[in-house]
Amino acid sequence: MKVIYTVADLRSALATHKGEQIGFVPTMGALHAGHLSLVERARKECGVVVVSIFVNPTQFNDKGDLAAYPRTLPADLELLSPIGPDYVFAPSVEEVYPTPDTREFDFGMVDKVMEGASRPGHFNGVGQVVSKLFDFVEPHKAYFGEKDFQQIAVIKELVRQMGSPVEIVECPIVRDTDGLALSSRNTLLDEAHRAAAPHIYATLRAAVERKAEFASPTEMVAWVEEEINKNPLLKCIYFEVVDALSMQSVAEWTNDCNTQGCIAVQCGSVRLIDNIKV
Repeated sequence: MKVIYTVADLRSALATHKGEQIGFVPTMGALHAGHLSLVERARKECGVVVVSIFVNPTQFNDKGDLAAYPRTLPADLELLSPIGPDYVFAPSVEEVYPTPDTREFDFGMVDKVMEGASRPGHFNGVGQVVSKLFDFVEPHKAYFGEKDFQQIAVIKELVRQMGSPVEIVECPIVRDTDGLALSSRNTLLDEAHRAAAPHIYATLRAAVERKAEFASPTEMVAWVEEEINKNPLLKCIYFEVVDALSMQSVAEWTNDCNTQGCIAVQCGSVRLIDNIKV
């Protein structure tokens, strides 16, 4: 496993692997078992594996959130070493953005709801960094966790617009033993809020189990929001039942619609997201 800090060195290293399939796992560090599962899958499927560790400033609309985001490169490298990615790309902000990135992306309606509505500019920043990383690495496959369900839809639209041949590989959510979706942000939770956080997934599961009781998705949404807010340590930012492809809210239950329940919850100072197939 070689750690690389510059685009030039990364391209030089990858140039020695002509003809080999490159698997890419982009991360913002503070790695956990969810990230490692992506790297393990890439390792099984590809001849060369690149992991990037870069906290991308352009996708944060809250400077306080950017400042608080955990940065744990030495620990991350220690976790990655046994899995054996070939390269870890850990650039500086100046390396990725030598000049300000002023590009504006139009992802249609996919990025206008849920995370996009709650965090203005977030998905444009995702588009900026992912397009740059894909240009640097030129992967055949890129691996993303389904916890960021809407982000995957945005990245698929980005790839379509770029005309990129990269295959986007969706990987299942990895959860702690109490059901909480693994996230780098979980490390920021204090003891009380960490104990409260599993209520999010428990509520999602209960909603799906009780689906037949809800005459419409709107009723399910109202029930989930009420259940989350019953816990004084949690505040539901949104819960939406959406079409899994378009990310648009579903007005009624139909047999021909693949629906996903997506949620964001304020848990103390930490914003958590999760989702479940409905």
